[in-house]
Amino acid sequence: MGVKTIEALVDGGKASAGPPIGPVLGPTGVNVLQVVKKINELTEPFSGLKVPVKIHINDETKTFEIEVGTPPASALIVNAIGKEKGSQKPKNEIIGDISLEKIVEIAKAKMPSLLCENLKSAVKTIIGTCVSIGVTVNGISPKQLIKKIDDGEFDSILK
Repeated sequence: MGVKTIEALVDGGKASAGPPIGPVLGPTGVNVLQVVKKINELTEPFSGLKVPVKIHINDETKTFEIEVGTPPASALIVNAIGKEKGSQKPKNEIIGDISLEKIVEIAKAKMPSLLCENLKSAVKTIIGTCVSIGVTVNGISPKQLIKKIDDGEFDSILK
């Protein structure tokens, strides 16, 4: 019994039987439309973003399981502030502001793929991404906010 894994990058909630999924799934014998429907169901929360997915197919039974990754932190931040992409000059050009609450939400979503021991370090990692794409957090520079977090100012919401 073999399990074949196919990896693809799809538009959240908008995968189709066309490329990149259809041509790869066709030869496996699984019901492509069922796979696409399940992918769209699972990736709907990431509408408007590219989402990594893994499709695990059992060669014998033609059954499948879908594993959904999360988009990059930068994509989640940029999407949250309603922009298309990050700043080209993040030190000089601020493209938007995001709330700490939204950062916490993104950190929780990304926790399984981050090498962080706790929510506080995951939040600091996501805030670090804000530095590189020109986004402030709660109206202040991400570096200032990280110092405040290190000083324990937000411990109540980062437990």
